[in-house]
Amino acid sequence: MAKTKTVYVCNSCGNDSPKWQGKCPVCGEWNTYVEEIISKDNPAKNSLHLFETSKAKPLLLKDVETGEEPRIDLHDGELNRVLGGGLVPGSLVLIGGEPGIGKSTLVLQTVLGLKNIKTLYVSGEESARQLKLRADRINSNSENCYIVCETNLEQVFVHIRNLNPDFVIIDSIQTIFTDVVESSPGSVSQVRECSAAILKFAKETSTPVVLIGHINKEGSIAGPKVLEHIVDTVLQFEGDQHYMYRILRSIKNRFGSTAELGIYEMRQNGLREVSNPSELLLTQNHEGLSGVSIAAAIEGIRPFLIETQSLVSTAAYGTPQRSSTGFDLRRMNMLLAVLEKRVGFKLVQKDVFLNIAGGLKVNDPGMDLSVISAVLSSSLDISIEKHVCMTGEVGLSGEIRPVNRIEQRILEAEKLGFSKILLPRNNLKGFTSKVNIEIVQVRKVEEAFRQLFG
Repeated sequence: MAKTKTVYVCNSCGNDSPKWQGKCPVCGEWNTYVEEIISKDNPAKNSLHLFETSKAKPLLLKDVETGEEPRIDLHDGELNRVLGGGLVPGSLVLIGGEPGIGKSTLVLQTVLGLKNIKTLYVSGEESARQLKLRADRINSNSENCYIVCETNLEQVFVHIRNLNPDFVIIDSIQTIFTDVVESSPGSVSQVRECSAAILKFAKETSTPVVLIGHINKEGSIAGPKVLEHIVDTVLQFEGDQHYMYRILRSIKNRFGSTAELGIYEMRQNGLREVSNPSELLLTQNHEGLSGVSIAAAIEGIRPFLIETQSLVSTAAYGTPQRSSTGFDLRRMNMLLAVLEKRVGFKLVQKDVFLNIAGGLKVNDPGMDLSVISAVLSSSLDISIEKHVCMTGEVGLSGEIRPVNRIEQRILEAEKLGFSKILLPRNNLKGFTSKVNIEIVQVRKVEEAFRQLFG
């Protein structure tokens, strides 16, 4: 009988210790050590011999042949965009998100739309009947989609050898276990070893594999941090369950940009691609309402117009409140300080609440001008004309700094019927397109306020 011992493994970096520690001495994280039971007499602990490896020979860098990666069209414009143009053969993709957010629905809906690709869907959480009911609700069916309910990794590879699929889905990686490791499924050792074996299979057979992963209470992928290092692409599927919008972000992508964004709308029959999010994110009846401004924002290379809402009121208690949803709270505090110091509006005894409509989280610095305009509009109780939008980064001295991709922002505003756009001065260098929208260039915050409020 194999001797067993207990060690404590860091959930963040994988470092092990014979006793529990509050702070990991390697990565410096707190409360990340979890108990693991390992076998001393198991020589295959650190390597899974599931596939024979070919001996690789060193090559000179100049002799390595390069070319454009062939990609598999998933027939989903949003997912293709976030992946960088499609799914690369042999790639390992990890999709994470909160429970019930729609991860399995997104993957199953994508798989059912592939007509000429043989797909194996490995489900460790749901039965085949549950998957069939979901497929019927999506109103889609595929003759090349095979389903197996299995959690043992060795048996999963047996099914893969017998079927020889072109595409593999594993839902979820935290439910898969291997006999090589004696700990329970979902533990640090199991997730690490199973992921390494799946990566080895994907690279040697050029078969793309999609892993669905759980997240912990902090919002990061559950399991060891090495899981995110192993995979080629990490996608985060997020959104509030009380809203109908779902956002697919790329956190890591070895085959494309990490600044891309995909937007879906959750419906009864599945997820619908939102090709033009600007029309859905704008409220058409805000005319005459103060505290609302429209910003021309950019996420990755994708422009869209988004509504910024603000509420400024007298503090009911001694300490004024500062609250922000979808926008960095520290940056909002900085903009409020600029508004008070450079423009002269006293907000010390005011509660300030900020909200980005639609449940989006936007990191574009071009939102700054829209944020302070919405705050000032609510403070003065003067509305901004509904056909006016703006973009610009606000500096600490009150100047409005240029932003990137200004041409795309202007064309998006014109396409949606806006008649005026405020943007930083000297930001139109190289812009030669003729547009039917009034362009107002401003250099300081005061100039922008004069254009908006007279």
